[in-house]
Amino acid sequence: MAAGLAVTAAALLATGAGPGEAERVRGHPVADPVPKQSANVAKVAAPVRIADGATVRLLRPGNRVDVIAAEESATGTGVGAARVVARGARVTKVPTAGATESGALVVLSVPRPTAARLAGAGATSRLAVTLW
Repeated sequence: MAAGLAVTAAALLATGAGPGEAERVRGHPVADPVPKQSANVAKVAAPVRIADGATVRLLRPGNRVDVIAAEESATGTGVGAARVVARGARVTKVPTAGATESGALVVLSVPRPTAARLAGAGATSRLAVTLW
């Protein structure tokens, strides 16, 4: 068994795969890295429309979420590439207005640069969240 592990480790080193590769989503291209959030960075409130309104009903203030943008495919046949646009965003409000066909709103506390990425992604992609 030890020989098998050594061969696997050597193969990973030869291909350049390493500990950072574990963060890559299998089957999806690597997006620009999302900067780690620092506790000292000023936060802003970012209203975000999540495509699946039922998912938003699972959220509560204080939850941490990752926000994923799934681009519409150029051919109009479904969803294209997905990328993480915010990591560890804190949910501050879940408005009580009902979910609609276009999704549901949630307010996140994020650094200003992340808020800009969320706004840009929301204009061109469908947004989803994963709950921590």
